[in-house]
Amino acid sequence: MELYDVMRTTFACREWTDDPVSDETLHRMLDNARFAPNGGNRQGQHVIVLRDRSIREKLVPLVAASTAIYQAQTAAGEAPWNTIVASSVDETAIRAARHPVTFPGVQAMVDAPIVLVVAIDLSVVASFDKELERIGVISGASIYPLVWNILMAARNEGLGGVLTTYLADQEPAVQKLLGMPEHYAVAAMLPIGVPFKQLTKLRRRPVEDFVTIDRFDGAAFTV
Repeated sequence: MELYDVMRTTFACREWTDDPVSDETLHRMLDNARFAPNGGNRQGQHVIVLRDRSIREKLVPLVAASTAIYQAQTAAGEAPWNTIVASSVDETAIRAARHPVTFPGVQAMVDAPIVLVVAIDLSVVASFDKELERIGVISGASIYPLVWNILMAARNEGLGGVLTTYLADQEPAVQKLLGMPEHYAVAAMLPIGVPFKQLTKLRRRPVEDFVTIDRFDGAAFTV
């Protein structure tokens, strides 16, 4: 596919057929995705290919509380897991309860033909926002370009995947389960496979809606 076609049609795929994906295809995807930019070219990424079904299944209950909180906040009309606007949802009570995993697609994700867990070594990234009184985002610049490259590579191969981050809520448990050092952050879980349905038209805001000139409140950039 042409690059712009891949960029315009890489959608969040959450349903897959049972068709297998060869190791050769996955290796080709990762071999191209690895050229993603990262801070200082220190390449602190680590990708785990989850083949063992028993390990995959152990990830499911780890997301029960985080997805229950997500659903409760969404039902309350809130932007879930928000760090700016306080939630009206009692997160403590949700965590104290035993919740089945009812978040749409969680089981399908761990059953996908390919499941990747992507981690980043925090000892080699430059976190320029570490002193700010807000949640850190800058460290992600050294890992999410790789994650997106993997998803675009999957699209180029006729596959589909989705970037999920709900494992971060139980990062210590995930680290223990997967034998990860404590200074590696869980950046994403990527289920990938042959999409049950291929999407070719995505809805996104036009450039003029979010790009301005010189200032945040400047004139819209248009041509």
